[in-house]
Amino acid sequence: MNRRHFLLAGSAIAAAAATIAPAHAAEGDGTPMQFMPKKPKDAKPLENEFDKYPKCPYCGMDRKQYHFSRHLIHYSDDLVDGTCSIHCAAISLSLNLDRVPKAIYAPDNGSGEAIKPLTNAEIAFYVIGGDHKPVMSKTPKTSFASKVAADAAKGSGEVVDFDKALTLSYLGMAEDTKMIRMKREEKRKAAAAKAAQEGMKH
Repeated sequence: MNRRHFLLAGSAIAAAAATIAPAHAAEGDGTPMQFMPKKPKDAKPLENEFDKYPKCPYCGMDRKQYHFSRHLIHYSDDLVDGTCSIHCAAISLSLNLDRVPKAIYAPDNGSGEAIKPLTNAEIAFYVIGGDHKPVMSKTPKTSFASKVAADAAKGSGEVVDFDKALTLSYLGMAEDTKMIRMKREEKRKAAAAKAAQEGMKH
């Protein structure tokens, strides 16, 4: 993997993260400890994937529910980040600048399996836009192992490689984060209103 792509694409987020970095960093690199992958080292992260990495560490979403958008990053020190989407994978890559990815996996949406199997994201094809479901983003970024499958499913979208899809994830991070924050605030207000109504009944 060309690590310079991540250094360039993630520079804005990394700079923002540096302003809240703690005094103590991870041993051997500059990754702030609160951003390090929290699971034990794992040489075989694809085995029992959902048991070991059920929730996205950045947004808390269920990775099995979002199997069609999930990503998994296996760093060279065998630490693993299992995320719900390329949006959250981009966050992981920008925060772990001194960790070199050993492998990055994305779902093959061209598969007919009920749970989409993972494929090598670095040689996958991403449909940007089209009629696919967006996850943590306003714009869908849907991965396929085969370009033929991606072309067949692109509709009004565009087929790009992983580096381009990752770059678009970074470029859309500000708007996507604002959208996510607004949606979560709406959910909190709705839950509070419902709780208040229930309280009035008793």
